[in-house]
Amino acid sequence: MEAIVNFIYDNILSILMMVLLIGVGIFLTVRTKVLQFRKFGYTMKNTVGSLFDKNQHAKDKGSVSPFQAATTALAGTIGTGSIAGVATALVAGGPGAVFWMWISALLGMVTKYSEIVLSLKFREKNKEGAWVGGPMYYLHKGLGKKWLAIVFAIFAMIACIGTGNATQSNAISGVLNSSLQVPTWVTGLVLTIIVALVILGGVKRIASVNEKMVPAMAVIFIVLALVVLGINITNVPNAFVMIFTEAFNFDSVLGGVAGYGVLSAMRFGVGRGVITNEAGLGSAPIAHAASSTTDPAKQGLWGMFEVFITTIVICTISALIILSSDAYAVIYAAKELDPALNGASLSGAAFSEALPGVGQYGVALVTIFFSLSTILGWGYYGEVCAGYLFPKHRNVAILVYRIIYVVFVFVGSVANIQIVWRLSDCFNVLMALPNLIGLVALSKVVVNCTKEHFNKKKEEPEEAPVEE
Repeated sequence: MEAIVNFIYDNILSILMMVLLIGVGIFLTVRTKVLQFRKFGYTMKNTVGSLFDKNQHAKDKGSVSPFQAATTALAGTIGTGSIAGVATALVAGGPGAVFWMWISALLGMVTKYSEIVLSLKFREKNKEGAWVGGPMYYLHKGLGKKWLAIVFAIFAMIACIGTGNATQSNAISGVLNSSLQVPTWVTGLVLTIIVALVILGGVKRIASVNEKMVPAMAVIFIVLALVVLGINITNVPNAFVMIFTEAFNFDSVLGGVAGYGVLSAMRFGVGRGVITNEAGLGSAPIAHAASSTTDPAKQGLWGMFEVFITTIVICTISALIILSSDAYAVIYAAKELDPALNGASLSGAAFSEALPGVGQYGVALVTIFFSLSTILGWGYYGEVCAGYLFPKHRNVAILVYRIIYVVFVFVGSVANIQIVWRLSDCFNVLMALPNLIGLVALSKVVVNCTKEHFNKKKEEPEEAPVEE
């Protein structure tokens, strides 16, 4: 079964995903007149630059603040893909994969923006008065294709259990077992209790936890990573040289693996890029739909910021640390992969090389929090899909899904789930397909919402200058 799944993903689904993500990204970039580049400064000013604005933390009954919605989405985005996923891309696709990861992110900024705009445009309030939305709502209400919305919701629920849950809990138990010799079942039990306490509290509790945890873990990782890069600073220029030369190298990168050239670099770069930023998957818009924001385009700016910070910043730092390490230098020079260094262990080796002892435990700590935040974020995605599929029995459906989700936290912690990783990749593609169709078909709505937002900004009176 594993061989069949690997063949289907490697030769069909991953290539299809690469073509569609790049194609839709280019299409939306043209439709919005290169919005992600044209309004980059505006985006940064109105997202990270407005964190101390009280309106970013304001919320109404049944919703979360714009910042909480963004951190919940970031929680689902910044996971093991930001560390181990980058290492896997470098092992499988070579240094050139980083270049294509950047390309996917630059195009993905407007893709994710469009998802969030549509999610807020077609969201609705449930019986409890809370905002709910996502691809299933804009495919149903905006495009008029209920069957396509159902397809998305089913595949998304399955992907949440695999990608957002079991694989993440497995990463946490694996890190604690290798670094501190904690039995996997002990980690699984503790983690299951923690997740249950948060998940069963609903979106507000998830948002409250992630609002505090996501910024903290991102700062810890970036500080630790910058220290490592400072130690390896003389090797960093060569790392960039490898990225750009291998991005268009048609020869084999790692001859002992499979003869990866430019196509492989593109496939793994784009593939891992979407895992790190979720642009095009349709998952993050579900979290953003719960925001108290009334302006879809304003909340969409947070989507562009998310892609930039996760892929362009965090993933680039992760890649440079690995590429500037002696561990990868040996692999690259020999053109042959060391079997002892897979994706996760290669990241750990690179950090430990620069910071013996401290680096290993620092990566372990960051991985734990990255993975935990992903579990919480994707748990919310899945329950919204369950509520959409069973509207007449929404509360029961969500409760059942939460129980199943919590159980798989423990299952993922103790199981050997290599096949689950690849099945999750497949379901990611399957959930992305209807979402990408909706983005193209409803692109005019995105354009109109964007024009409305910026026209409104032009009409707002400027503040009177302060006299000295």
